[in-house]
Amino acid sequence: MYYVYILKSVKNGRYYVGCTNDIERRLLEHNSGYSKGSRLNAPFELLFKEEYNSLTEARGREKSIKMKKSRKYIKSLINGPVVQLGERLTGSQEVGSSILPGSI
Repeated sequence: MYYVYILKSVKNGRYYVGCTNDIERRLLEHNSGYSKGSRLNAPFELLFKEEYNSLTEARGREKSIKMKKSRKYIKSLINGPVVQLGERLTGSQEVGSSILPGSI
């Protein structure tokens, strides 16, 4: 399984969108400073994830979310399913789960 996830920086409220095959490991990498692009914004909490069968599907969804460049859109994903004209929800979604550093 592959996942698209949205993290929120506890430090400054910034969002980070990514994809992985292991959410727990990836969150630990973000929070430990392993991920260069998010190092300065740690710690993070997991706010949203979607599950996909293939890496291609997950990367496509990640790209779709990032292309919107919209904090409002990310907040709407976190708060509940959003379907826009011509868009289908795929994969299974889990909203509002939090995994904090040290809880894994």
